[in-house]
Amino acid sequence: MTTKAERTTAFIIETVAPVFNKHGYVGTSMSDLTEATGLTKGALYGNFENKEALALAAYEYSIGKLLNAIDERLNVEGNSLEKLFSLTRFYRKYDIFTLELGGCPVLNVGVDAQHNNQQLAAAARETIKLIEGKIALVLENGVNNNEIHLPVPPLQFAKQLFTMLQGAIAMNTICNDRKYLINTVAYLEVLVNREIKK
Repeated sequence: MTTKAERTTAFIIETVAPVFNKHGYVGTSMSDLTEATGLTKGALYGNFENKEALALAAYEYSIGKLLNAIDERLNVEGNSLEKLFSLTRFYRKYDIFTLELGGCPVLNVGVDAQHNNQQLAAAARETIKLIEGKIALVLENGVNNNEIHLPVPPLQFAKQLFTMLQGAIAMNTICNDRKYLINTVAYLEVLVNREIKK
């Protein structure tokens, strides 16, 4: 059973995560956080050492939701191609999935934190490596099970695939046009069928 303090901490993190994700570390003021939570500045700092600790906890919360969703898609029954297509179907509607998160935490935090919060920037880079590693594992298993053939090592292919997805997410976000996401995913599915399917 959770304590009142643990419930308060969880409430704060869940409530401020989309605020930080939308406005960025510097762009989010303490008044934004107190307004969102309905708590005082003292109550927020009673649960977190400082704004940086709160921002990092908020990022980890958002990324936890994203990684769980990716794991669900990559752990479906079937061969490596079915797992890859499960992932591309998820990314086709990624902008809808990330609405409650305040947008893509990898993109938003990764770009925002580059010059103003090294800890958050490092966390975003680690997230990218983790996701690429998950995709690479599916690809490696596919090669080992003779389901697919790759023109490059699995991790390199995973990095290229994820780069294309993140580029589509960036364009969708900047232009507010889901066609970037839909068309890129459709192209990736054609590429997978043409280039690596046995």
